[in-house]
Amino acid sequence: MQNRIHAEAIYRAAVDAVQPAALLPQYLQLKGNVLQAGNNTVPLAATNLYVIGAGKAAAAMAQATEQLLAEHIKAGLVTTKYKHAVPLKIIKCIEAAHPVPDENSSKAIEQTITFLQQTKPGDTILCLLSGGASALWADVPEGICLDELQQTFQLLLNSGAAIDEMNCVRRHLSKIKGGQLLRHAAHAHWHTFIISDVPGNKLETIASGPTTADASSFNDAWNIINQYNLEKTIPASVAQHLQKGIEGRITETIKPADALLEQSHHYIISSNETALNAAAKKATELGYTVFTFPASLQGEAADNAATIVHHATTYNGLKPACFIYGGETTVTVKGNGIGGRNQQLALCALQQLGANKQVTVLAAGTDGTDGPTDAAGAFADEAVLQQALQQQIQATVAIEQNDAYTFFKQTGGLFITGATQTNVMDLVIVLIH
Repeated sequence: MQNRIHAEAIYRAAVDAVQPAALLPQYLQLKGNVLQAGNNTVPLAATNLYVIGAGKAAAAMAQATEQLLAEHIKAGLVTTKYKHAVPLKIIKCIEAAHPVPDENSSKAIEQTITFLQQTKPGDTILCLLSGGASALWADVPEGICLDELQQTFQLLLNSGAAIDEMNCVRRHLSKIKGGQLLRHAAHAHWHTFIISDVPGNKLETIASGPTTADASSFNDAWNIINQYNLEKTIPASVAQHLQKGIEGRITETIKPADALLEQSHHYIISSNETALNAAAKKATELGYTVFTFPASLQGEAADNAATIVHHATTYNGLKPACFIYGGETTVTVKGNGIGGRNQQLALCALQQLGANKQVTVLAAGTDGTDGPTDAAGAFADEAVLQQALQQQIQATVAIEQNDAYTFFKQTGGLFITGATQTNVMDLVIVLIH
């Protein structure tokens, strides 16, 4: 089991490197009565300081912000996923659902909009964003009910659409995404601190870009619906909303030339690459020859598994070796099982590795949650294969049913960490002996 111990140690080092408490002090610094926010200065004597935010790391980011600026924060309100709250003294925290929004998600953004109404010209807003905010801040457009919005989110999640495609649609089903949150405190100075969970760290995609410009359109959103054959399955009210937008009857998202953006500043404080580099450092310390593949995980999980297994089984260099992949795959869901993209990737890798005893694969989300399960991901190794053979459980069937969670629960392959208080996409760690 030493391989699993090493794989977990490498994963933990990656997650530790992207904790808000380690990151925010580099971007928020007090110098007397002046706040240094990234490259910008904020004279605290001339402003009120407010904090808002959303995402799986929002509560932990709020906690780190309190530790840095406690006596200067006038008030704050953040939204995070259920069971992700941490103790806070000044900033209030709401918990809501992810990845499909619930009533609390709708209430959370409405309360945030109300919260912003207390700000005055010249005030400063620190906005703390991380992965998951697109669902946690889910306002319901006029003419659409929450059930219909939930159905649309679920259809997108199951379609195989990439995160930038899903969030393009989400931006056009909202009055706060795509820069529109700025309209609710247009007189204030905005500083947005971001833990990136998307490929390429695109500002408009992270949390659906509530404080940044969006170059996409209602027409782009509708094209994505068509691309994934969802035009006949999404609720009629959602289709009608998008069509109204195409016709110019609904206000577009904030575009790059908008004057609102002049007072909006952004700082990406960490990304998948940060975690990948920390993982590589730990693997080197453990004695592995290390190879990293930044931003390599994209597209269908099964296709990525095939590439990873090919790399591992054809490698003939120095051993032990460690291959580390970063990014985020997708799964086109066809079965009715339980699982997530990392568990699906690990299961496909297990099937392709067969009786190989030299390779251990750990595929896991850095947020500690893979799909609608309590697992961060799963191991694919000889121990799992032996359990599957003894219990006569077929990986092929579990793959077809998208039931990786059940498979790994029965075979002892689940990797469970609990909430990590951060989120920078996924890591696949491959150990070769």
